[in-house]
Amino acid sequence: MRMSGGEALVRSLLQEGVEVVFGVPGVQMYAVSAALRDEPGIRMITTRHEQAGTYMADGYARASGKPGVALVVPGVGVYNAASGLATAYARSSPVLLIAGQIPRDQIGRDLGGVHEIFGQAEVIRPVTKWLKQVLAPKAVPDAVAEAFRQMRTGRPRPVYIELPPETTVEKDEVALRRPAPVAEIVPSPGQLEEVARIIADAQLPLIFAGGGVARSNAEQALVDLVEATNIPVVTSGGGKGAIPDSHRLCYGSCVTPAGEIHEMNQLFEVMQAADVVIGIGTRFSLGNPAGEASTLININIDDTDLTRIQMNTVPLHGDAKATIEALIPHLVAAGADERPSPAEAVAAARRLIAYFDIREKEPQYPILEALQRGAPEDAFIVWGVTQFGYYARTHYQVNHPKTFIDSGYSFNLGYAFPTALGVKVAQPDRPVLCVAGDGGFMFNASELSTAVKYGINVVTIVFNNDSYGNVARDLDEFFGGTYETDLTNPDFVYFAESFGAVGMRADDPLELETLIPAALKQQAPVVIDVPIGDIALPRARLIAHVSKLPWTRPQEGLIPP
Repeated sequence: MRMSGGEALVRSLLQEGVEVVFGVPGVQMYAVSAALRDEPGIRMITTRHEQAGTYMADGYARASGKPGVALVVPGVGVYNAASGLATAYARSSPVLLIAGQIPRDQIGRDLGGVHEIFGQAEVIRPVTKWLKQVLAPKAVPDAVAEAFRQMRTGRPRPVYIELPPETTVEKDEVALRRPAPVAEIVPSPGQLEEVARIIADAQLPLIFAGGGVARSNAEQALVDLVEATNIPVVTSGGGKGAIPDSHRLCYGSCVTPAGEIHEMNQLFEVMQAADVVIGIGTRFSLGNPAGEASTLININIDDTDLTRIQMNTVPLHGDAKATIEALIPHLVAAGADERPSPAEAVAAARRLIAYFDIREKEPQYPILEALQRGAPEDAFIVWGVTQFGYYARTHYQVNHPKTFIDSGYSFNLGYAFPTALGVKVAQPDRPVLCVAGDGGFMFNASELSTAVKYGINVVTIVFNNDSYGNVARDLDEFFGGTYETDLTNPDFVYFAESFGAVGMRADDPLELETLIPAALKQQAPVVIDVPIGDIALPRARLIAHVSKLPWTRPQEGLIPP
């Protein structure tokens, strides 16, 4: 079929099931924009900044389970989009970034062409799984097919395609590709039998579930495993929601092995006592808390993570969902289904955690409880880099898969609002909330324009203390006083209304219990301004742990290696 490279690109995206593309149209990408205009099966959502395009694609991917796609111009467009790729990389999210390039005969010559960046692809290589420069229309379908194969196999992470303008406008005979078949990776029956025997013989086995459970759509399989074997679960920060927090065998989420904090200490002790830890879809970025004293059964689709953690590991290279489903019959045959339920012990540990809870000591926990009461249980919530987001990892109750969304170890301000917009595009009939601080919200607040234009009705809660509060606290705590962390903000109610959105303001943060349901009834994007200047600055719950980090330890001399 004769078509331009831009048309081949759009047709190839359609073949892969793409329904929406986020980004900014511009020079060197006009032919792609025209092809999108002429293809009714894909819609374009134009953002006000390239950064928001990749954040929205990430939110779309995490809420839909399908790859998200973003489109940018070359050069600075790629630079601007890179932060969204970094977050997607940190959370193993499948995002395709399609970028323009300068004309073919100028690439690599450093002549100062419009939007030129010498070695453009190298800018984002560290936060991509695969990248490709496409120089001819005939090569477009193969590149798109491989990009989606990369996102659908192994650990899903961002991929990248760049095209010079000639590729997009030239016409040639192009053969479209069908999506590449994806085979599930499952360990051998012999491996599964061996693991089943180990688990059946364990005295205190424990499951540690990570974000790979959600990426594999393995949430129900995990529940089936837990209920078949009566093995309790702790989730990582990325694994929150992999099993309902209300499940009788769920301890909850632990984000650090540090034992200085009361509620963390309880989970840490639980994990340390385990003689067999079954890791499912987790990097164990902070190590296995049970350490070499335990046997680690590591179920992971990423073979580079299988034996990285400790010597005493039984690796199971496989897709989380398929591996769990294949393992359960072997566990039953080995007698692992005869284990008595530890539900009473789990409940006792959770009561002990609650006894030491921050509601007894700090003002922000009642606010989190008010938010919990106001939000529908099935709401998707994107948590910004705020103290409320930190506390939510441990204390917010999540009972629906994939509904807890954060930035992972990327920890970047500004991602939450546009990511929430992408979530809402993927799940238009589900309630979507964004929880941000005033500092982070203003990074991408111009995307209110995008939300209003396309009717992306997200409710955004802005905790407003007119400062970069976490930075202010740390500087004051560890360096004897804050410096230049105060901010000048707009009136967020008027600001929202100036875009055509709805603005609300809480006189008391506890009003979130009633303001959130009222906001969700609006047929418009809503911003709820929540001033928190009259309450004590939230202190890090991990202050004992944070105080040991190198950036909070002023030294007279060199820090020993």
